[in-house]
Amino acid sequence: MRPFHMLLAILVAVIWGVAFVVSKIGLESFTPPQLTALRFLVAAVGVFWLPRPAVSWKAVLFIGLSVFTGQFLLQFFGIALGMPAGLTAFVVQSQALFTVVFAAMMFGDRPTSQQAIGMGVALVGLFVISLTLNGNVPMLAFALTLASALSWASGNLVIKRLPKVNMLHLMGWASLVPPVPALLLSFAQDGPGALLHAVAHASMWGLLAPVYLGLLATVLAYAIWGNLLQRYSTGTVAPYALLAPAVGLSMSSLVYGERFNAIRLAGMILLLTGVAITAGLLNRWRRTSIG
Repeated sequence: MRPFHMLLAILVAVIWGVAFVVSKIGLESFTPPQLTALRFLVAAVGVFWLPRPAVSWKAVLFIGLSVFTGQFLLQFFGIALGMPAGLTAFVVQSQALFTVVFAAMMFGDRPTSQQAIGMGVALVGLFVISLTLNGNVPMLAFALTLASALSWASGNLVIKRLPKVNMLHLMGWASLVPPVPALLLSFAQDGPGALLHAVAHASMWGLLAPVYLGLLATVLAYAIWGNLLQRYSTGTVAPYALLAPAVGLSMSSLVYGERFNAIRLAGMILLLTGVAITAGLLNRWRRTSIG
């Protein structure tokens, strides 16, 4: 990979890592449904300039509901209920583990021995993390974050079965889906005029949060990532995404003073290592470095 493209891949990882802290900032001004709706309303502004992806509307709808609506709505609820932003950045990476499990259950795609080892390491990591909650992180918040990863994984199954498609165009059109269920939930939970009231009374940082999440973490990041995936193999590009949890943890520590004991940190490292093994990223990265 050319140095400039390496810098772009790192930039995307930084944008996605910072997004976990920005989400927490946004949730100080908005409820989870409101922040979900605003994020994707901002992201959807430029969608109509993108060609419609050559897939069925049913696929676009399911991906929009699972990869975007379910993932971020549940993730935002988890953070709002007390899940630290840095820990969230690590736990949602378990989606790679759940994707392999779902593929085995639904399509008979038996995991390889390497994937089985990686899944085992990741599960141990999740178990170690769960042992450290001890009331300072509500179990419901942790469970919602895991559910966020499950929702992401279910969308991955549909993407896995699609014909070759431009991912930027697909994700762009899928971003039209979340505002509808998120706004309906907001109306039911917060009241019909609550969103406008929240926007009118939000702090400056609160207003900037959905702009960052919509324009940078969704539109710009996916545009760069899609371009890199078109230029290079998935095995060359994907490992850079594992930098995002480290960035998220660092930013959460800086902004919110988030700290972990050695046991939780070990669980997070085990989880991320297991995800890397499951996805075959360590082998691919090593081959790329050698080549």
